[in-house]
Amino acid sequence: MMKYLFLLIGLLSVFVRANAQEPVVADLKVQGNEKLKSSFIIKISAVKPGQPLDSLKIQEDIKLIKRLPSVSHAYFQVFHSKDNEYNVFYNIEENFTLIPSVNFFTTDNDEFAYRIGLYEFNTLGQNIIFGGFYQKDVFDSHAINFRAPFLFSRHWGLAANYQDLTTQEPVFFENETAQYKYNNKSYEVLGLYRFNFHNRMELGINYFTEDYKFIGENINNRPELVVHKWLAKGIYEHNNLNYDYQYIDGFRSVLNLQYVTSTDNMLPDFFIGWNDLFYFKRVGDKGNWANRLRMGLSSNDETPFAPFSVDNNLNIRGVGNTIDRGTGVILLNTEYRHTLYEKDWFVLQGNAFVDAGTWRNPGGDFGDFSRRDNVKIYPGLGLRFIHKKIYNAIFRIDYGYGISENATKGFVFGIGQYF
Repeated sequence: MMKYLFLLIGLLSVFVRANAQEPVVADLKVQGNEKLKSSFIIKISAVKPGQPLDSLKIQEDIKLIKRLPSVSHAYFQVFHSKDNEYNVFYNIEENFTLIPSVNFFTTDNDEFAYRIGLYEFNTLGQNIIFGGFYQKDVFDSHAINFRAPFLFSRHWGLAANYQDLTTQEPVFFENETAQYKYNNKSYEVLGLYRFNFHNRMELGINYFTEDYKFIGENINNRPELVVHKWLAKGIYEHNNLNYDYQYIDGFRSVLNLQYVTSTDNMLPDFFIGWNDLFYFKRVGDKGNWANRLRMGLSSNDETPFAPFSVDNNLNIRGVGNTIDRGTGVILLNTEYRHTLYEKDWFVLQGNAFVDAGTWRNPGGDFGDFSRRDNVKIYPGLGLRFIHKKIYNAIFRIDYGYGISENATKGFVFGIGQYF
């Protein structure tokens, strides 16, 4: 009797498993979007009609959509359709995406430079970034940029860039600092590949010409160069950031590796690589702690044209315009951002920061990182004026005050967070 009872229980369990069908996605619908194409959202989404209903895939899709420049916020809803089928709705709050870019700065040395541009971050409703800029930094410069991360599929994309950049650059010889008119004209093509939600890479080539012309009377017969170069580039990014309007939480790492060939012994072939580590932490309801750590090395040639620069607009707020160069860098930017006022679309945010960095001298050793004259420490305060419905509409004002040796001070203005 017990034998038949066990057999009956076994048959019943098989029958229950066969009829307990798992929930399935009947349809994926996108709503709330206007300029952003629904077909684009469906193309990049992991959730597909006919597949099992997976809450983890839905949550990853929403995180990915919230990272798009054209989206200020997104959320999902799930409704029963029939039997074991469910409709999934992705609700989109769009950003305005035709954005002017403005960056300018000044220091107590009366330096002044600016860059203005215009970029569309949702060209053709496909989250294609297209635009360019004009820069005035003693001399005139311009660039055109195209970037389509999902051009071919949810994994494959393409980027292309043209740049004609001219600046006045200090070049540091043994006994003097010489001023050069530096021009870099470049053409770049990159293939973009997204492995999964957290990881992506870029591979590409760049052909460019560097032109160094001495400014003023060249009494010491300093070199003037016109050098044609090829650059091979690889970028690997791990991104686990979560966005909630002006707040960011999580970790991100960006590794950038380049190998540059040259046709002139004054500017020899060299390798350069650096890793940016970002960590963001929500603090209470209105606070955000933000950090960037950069560590980088290049070939340690004893050259006045070293690749890592100390610069106001890149790494140390208030330090000035390209005041030094090196073949290695250790840099830490840390700041606390606090929402002072928020009403509808507008946010006023204050921040307190410390920018600190040190560099290895060309041809030097790792002991250079601890030399007092190589260490720069600049604390400061700033304000952010944020429009929540326009992509990257963050106007920033920062004032950095140096406390290290031979320090300067100055304002840095720009669009977007500093990092």
